[in-house]
Amino acid sequence: MPAVAIEFDEIGLTFAPASTTPTTALDAVTCGFEPGKVTALIGPSGCGKSTLLQIARGFLEPTHGTLRFLERANGKATARPAMSTVWQAFNLFPWLTVIDNVAFGLDLAGVTKEERDSRARRAIAAVDLTGFEDRYPRQLSGGMRQRVGLARALVMEPEVLLLDEPFGALDAQTRLVLQEQLARLVETSGTTAILVTHSIEEAILLADTILVMTARPGRIAACIEVDLPRPRSVATTRDPGFSALFDRIYGLLRDEVMRAMVGGQGMSQ
Repeated sequence: MPAVAIEFDEIGLTFAPASTTPTTALDAVTCGFEPGKVTALIGPSGCGKSTLLQIARGFLEPTHGTLRFLERANGKATARPAMSTVWQAFNLFPWLTVIDNVAFGLDLAGVTKEERDSRARRAIAAVDLTGFEDRYPRQLSGGMRQRVGLARALVMEPEVLLLDEPFGALDAQTRLVLQEQLARLVETSGTTAILVTHSIEEAILLADTILVMTARPGRIAACIEVDLPRPRSVATTRDPGFSALFDRIYGLLRDEVMRAMVGGQGMSQ
């Protein structure tokens, strides 16, 4: 599949419902997402991180600015690449087994039963859930259910994987394990990934590039390259380079978080 870069050029979005005062969620956002790389979006609550994902996916139209998809080999414009999203909420169908949940999108796409079963089993194995194919979501822990959600996204073989706080609902220990697992998956797959997170640690462990956003209206405050060697794991957090990156990002975020708190901005992403 062609390597497609995603470029935001002066993107802005204002919500203007008839009954309330207009709210500017994003203002003049210019940034890019390189093919085969992981880019993390981090910023205070309400700064527009998830809104950027929804614009990339095509769920929202910007008020102004341009969204471009470019074939990196020749710089020519192309169609929106195939995308899959992993949300914070598990969003599994409780009446379907693990394998049927994972294969659901393939079924809708008209993939033959033999092929979707094979692809679903490979995706389940990739997230270390082999043996749980016939379980139902109620029989799984929260971490296992989120792994099913990740397998359901991966099975579609997307060109771009969108990760919207995928581990936000999990306990700290489970989150650490799944961060390591996701780091391994993205390192070996070469899939372009965009990660929305509130966790500086998660951003550093998973991303090649971190975009730090301001409080609402969301803008790009800094673009930080993560030059720590891969593979990364919890052990990476003891690297002096990790600490330096953490301190730098925290320094950028602290004032923005305070501005968001003082401004009484909501809890949307």
